[in-house]
Amino acid sequence: MRRSLTFLATMVLAIGATVFVASPAMAHGYISSPPSRQAMCAQGRVANCGQIIYEPQSVEGPKGLRSCHGGNARFAQLSDESKNWPATSVGNTVTFNWVLTARHATSTWEYYIGGTRIAVFNDGGRQPGATVSHTVNLGGRTGRQKVLAIWNIADTANAFYSCVDLQR
Repeated sequence: MRRSLTFLATMVLAIGATVFVASPAMAHGYISSPPSRQAMCAQGRVANCGQIIYEPQSVEGPKGLRSCHGGNARFAQLSDESKNWPATSVGNTVTFNWVLTARHATSTWEYYIGGTRIAVFNDGGRQPGATVSHTVNLGGRTGRQKVLAIWNIADTANAFYSCVDLQR
């Protein structure tokens, strides 16, 4: 009887561990540094962020949007400008580091300040690695800046959105 219970407990733990370890594969990607708004929420540096604290990599929406929450109402807090978003001090050139938890074939990566695209990187449909870095020139802009970064997926109509608050 004891052997049966030990076997059953081991099986439950093994199945539970498999489900726990496998679940991040359903996720996608976000900017980890300088910390994006979703990274700030996940780290507990900004309060009252809602569900994004559990899944910072999931800000997905249709291509062509210009919002921090990618049109996804579950993550609308990311576009709330009344929140006290911490800004990272940077120079005129910034390296944005993405963490990708599901590596989708990529058309382009775009970076915007206001309505102006300041950088674009074309991956031509290639699948990226688990991390991606882009060095972007801010074009001499000074003061507080909000950068909207967009990861355009090659084989779907969707993109992933990430906003980063900077101080130069």
